[in-house]
Amino acid sequence: MYEKIGEKMIGWIIYNEQDANENKSYIEWFILEAKKQGIDLQLKLRHELVIGIENGKQTILYQNIKITKPHFVVIRTIEPFLQLYFEQLAIPVFNNYETAKICNDKATTYMEMNALQIPVVPSYFMHKAALPESIPFPFPFILKQTNGRGGKEVFFIHNEIDWEKAIEQCANHALVLQSANVVLGRDVRVFIIGKEIIAAVLRKNDADFRANFKLGGTAERFELNKRDQNMIMKIVERFDFGLVGIDFLIGTNGELFFNEIEDVVGSRILSETTDINLLQKYVHFIKKRVEKQ
Repeated sequence: MYEKIGEKMIGWIIYNEQDANENKSYIEWFILEAKKQGIDLQLKLRHELVIGIENGKQTILYQNIKITKPHFVVIRTIEPFLQLYFEQLAIPVFNNYETAKICNDKATTYMEMNALQIPVVPSYFMHKAALPESIPFPFPFILKQTNGRGGKEVFFIHNEIDWEKAIEQCANHALVLQSANVVLGRDVRVFIIGKEIIAAVLRKNDADFRANFKLGGTAERFELNKRDQNMIMKIVERFDFGLVGIDFLIGTNGELFFNEIEDVVGSRILSETTDINLLQKYVHFIKKRVEKQ
């Protein structure tokens, strides 16, 4: 259990350099909220962090200097091995290895959701090197790379020409084909901390089939009904989440279909649609979790 007299809780937040530059205000806000709760949260850039094994022990170097391990780590990169490495050092990691490993692969996540009997639109899993001779969907449909994020590597396929162009652009060989029989340009994001539903927002984009805020969409508060809350809690109970965003497509009858879980989720749309201080809540959650371990 953490809690030593006179010792300050120290945490790391790990980013790639480019993402750190793009999310500077978010990082500063995170560090400030941590400071308010007595935590020294330090930014660590991934390319300056070296991890490995030396003389039978796991070793951490930062800027080529051996460094004392922190009390916890918040990982904002997509590299599940990093979570695994710190977990084997008995360091609490947010989000944890299982969440990062499963949720950053769309096909694996859909399989998990299907096992939980969570509604998912018809989906087929394929490999770029072994595509079928005939496409299992009528046009139009959606093509995704399994490791895509933020609406990137997602293609709306109208015809054979779109299909061929999209396949050429896919750098990742693992693909998902999905039915487009949903309300395009609309989705619902649900923010989760631990086992708690914090809030939900409706994302809208009238200029694109993707509703992502960063792609020019707008957002508004969304009220979940009891049925949807129960469905979401089935997902929440399956995982040991820190902070995630669970995204749902909207069916033609208004029903929700699972779309993806954002492991490295932001908070901009929640800040613009509510007065909820998501990072204050998240830091409080982290602090309590670390103190118990």
